[in-house]
Amino acid sequence: MATSTYLSNPVVLIGASSAATTDITDQVSAVTVNYVVEALEDTAFGSTARTNTAGLQSNSATLTLYASYATSESYATLSALVGTKCYIKVTPASGSNTATNPGFELTNTFLSALPVINANLGELSVYDVELVGGSYTVDVT
Repeated sequence: MATSTYLSNPVVLIGASSAATTDITDQVSAVTVNYVVEALEDTAFGSTARTNTAGLQSNSATLTLYASYATSESYATLSALVGTKCYIKVTPASGSNTATNPGFELTNTFLSALPVINANLGELSVYDVELVGGSYTVDVT
């Protein structure tokens, strides 16, 4: 049985580095940060079952954003990061990072593509972007 409930209302920061971030929380409707360690098989002769050891991290983050072309909105912020290593931090709620409100960070993650338009008549325009790779850390300070 769950002992606590989490209602999502995260804070999303993105930029060229941790020192140069933009808060794009009001432009994001969904975010997923994946912490992945590749499994490398290390099964030896005589073993009766396959075993694995940790390899490299293969992390990613996926954002669903509202399309906006105004200054410092989603397009202006992300277009400057396409083709570069960048930084993203997602915190479950506003406020300081703590053990109960950790900041999930990807440093040197790569943004390879940005959909520039995704339009349907009468619909609010959104698009998904994926950042791949980079080092995963958790900020609880």
